[in-house]
Formats: sequence, C-alpha cells, structure tokens
Amino acid sequence: MKHQTINESIQVEVGEDFSEIRESIRAICAKFPGQYWRDLEEREAYPTEFVKTLTESGYLGALIPEEYGGSGMPLRAGAVILEEIHASGCNAGACHAQMYIMGTLLRHGSKQQKSQYLPHIASGALRLQAFGVTEPTTGTDTTKLKTRAIRSGEYYIINGQKVWTSRALHSDLMLLLARTTPLDEVKKKSEGLSVFLIDIRECLGKGLEIKPIKAMVNHNATEVFFSDVKIPASCLIGEEGKGFKYILDGMNAERILVSAEAIGDARWFTNKSVEYANQRTVFDRSIGKNQGIAFPIARAYAETQAADLVLRRAAALFAANLPCGDDANIGKLLASEASWKAAEACLQTHGGFGFAREYDVERKWRETRLFQIAPISTNLVLSYIAEHILELPRSY
Repeated sequence: MKHQTINESIQVEVGEDFSEIRESIRAICAKFPGQYWRDLEEREAYPTEFVKTLTESGYLGALIPEEYGGSGMPLRAGAVILEEIHASGCNAGACHAQMYIMGTLLRHGSKQQKSQYLPHIASGALRLQAFGVTEPTTGTDTTKLKTRAIRSGEYYIINGQKVWTSRALHSDLMLLLARTTPLDEVKKKSEGLSVFLIDIRECLGKGLEIKPIKAMVNHNATEVFFSDVKIPASCLIGEEGKGFKYILDGMNAERILVSAEAIGDARWFTNKSVEYANQRTVFDRSIGKNQGIAFPIARAYAETQAADLVLRRAAALFAANLPCGDDANIGKLLASEASWKAAEACLQTHGGFGFAREYDVERKWRETRLFQIAPISTNLVLSYIAEHILELPRSY
C-alpha cells in the first residue's frame, strides 16, 4: 500500500483562514439572497449581475498572477472564495470554471497567449468559462473522445460534438480537448490529444453551434457542435498531442476547488438545520431535542470537518508543487458525500417546508447532488483509491 509522505515544511492552517476574504464574500453574497436565485431558476437565466460583481471585486481573477492583472493568490484562497459563496446560499457554478480552466493557460500556454488573454480575463473583459471535454458517447472515458482537430496549413479544422459544456453561451473563450492523432495511430491511448483555446465569438455561425440543455439545476449546460470549424494554429496550447497531460494537470485543482463548494453547501445546510431545529416546536418541545433530528445533523457536521481537513492538505501540497492527487480525490469523495448527508438532514429537519421553494432548501438540495457525479463520479474516485493508493488490480 502506498503511503503519502508530506514535506515537513507544509503546514495546514485550521480555523477560519483568509478571514478578510470570507467577510468580503459574505458581504457580496448578502446582496444576492434566495429570491435572486429562485427568480433565475424560474427564467433559466444566467446570474449576470452576480458574476459581474464578483469580477469587479477581483475575486474571479484571484489565481491569476499579478503581472497579468490578477491577485496572485494561492489555490487555497480560491477554494475559500468558492466555499463562502456556497455557504452563503449562492452558487459559484456560473463562474468557477474560470479559476481551474485558467490554470491550463497559465501553466502550458505561450508567453504570447498569456499576455493576450490573462489580463482581459482578470479584468472581466473576457470570460473563460467553457470547458469542452465530455462527449455523448464517451463520457469520462476521455481518451476515446471523437472530436477531431486536423492541421491544415496555419489552421486546424475541427469536427465533433461536446456535451455538458456549461456556460458556453455565456463565455467568450472555450478550452477544448480534441484528438489530433487518430487513436489507432498512437502507442498510448492518452497520446494524440491536444488542447485549444477557442474564441467562441469568432466561431459562432461559422460551423460552431451551441444549444442549451434543460436540466435538474440551473447550471446553464449546453451541447456544442463543431462542423468544419476553422481556427488559427496559434490557438493550440502547448505541444500538439500532449493535451491529455495538460488537462490532468489541472484536474487536481478543479477537484479541490469544486469540493470547496461542497464544503460550503454542507455548512449552509447545517446552519439551516440547526436554526430551524431550535425554532420549530412540535409536541411542546423543540424538535432539536430529538436525537432523530440532532444525530444526522451532527454526523454530517463531523464528516464535513473531516473532508475540509483533507482538502486543506491537498491545497497545501498543490501550493508546494508536490503530488496531491490522492488527497484531491479523497477530499472530493468525502466533501461530496458530506454535503449530501447535510442536505438530507436539512430536508428531513424541515419536513414539508423543505419542499417549499421559499426556504431554498430544495434548490440547494438539488444543486449539491451534482457533486457526486461531477467533475468526477464517486465510483471513479473509488477506482482511483483502489488502484493507485491501495494497489489493487485495475477494475476497468
């Protein structure tokens, strides 16, 4: 069994770290109460005002280096931002992709690409919110994706389809993973995939079509179709054929950041549960006195605390440029399940009122269920732990 060793210089801070950021995010979110999100859901609309406010505050550019107009903060600060958004009853799904997508551009893009795009992303002049990876027939079997990008002189011609590409209708740029070398011509199935930074505005109506997908949650999901879309060769990020490695490099950051949202949801649910359980009186006593109510809330809280500590360690390892995949995956598993248990406890505590939209419990309940499916499913995390940590035989 593999045992992860941690550099002694790495210290995981507990307690309310980045307290000033947390207070600022809480103040921003207070301007966008439950009614704001319920209204958006009714209209299946994008939270433009919310995203604009976060952008102008500089928080969406928190991870972009100062030389490109960002704040140059560590990944943990980004996680705190997203956690507090969710703990305040809001949802960062409309804008969180900018934080983890930007890492691919920052780590593997050319100096010209970074200078061209990062300052405008930091200022909000450009939105990088769309991530084109998943396809209808391959799902999480990413190396089997069928979208092709074929070099033609100074251009690439793209054909294929992506699905669950959230926010594509509200983004200026898209990070796209496509196969540049056919699968049967590579030694390893992870080879021959390339990453492109595509200007959606230039391609719409020129072979690029985006259609919204109606879903359980208002996540602005879309499916994207490429039909002989012509893009400049300069859109290629890094080396051709190395794209899968670049995408994997950013997935640990994505899992840490999205898991922080699950932690935030869990805290929101727990706070709601405690408040309601203390106030609600049935049979002449507070329902919080009933162990059937109190114990599920307490267990969810304990599991949230455990998940939070693993994710803090993952972020510390990431910041130290040390392997963090084990903790990023385990943290994702624990956080997604803690948030769901907190959601179930909250809904059960509220009883029938939990189904009333004005309480926001049912909305958040639906939203937090997604974390067990995306950005990586629970079963794939368990497969990772079994194979890569416990050294059991690969199951697929």
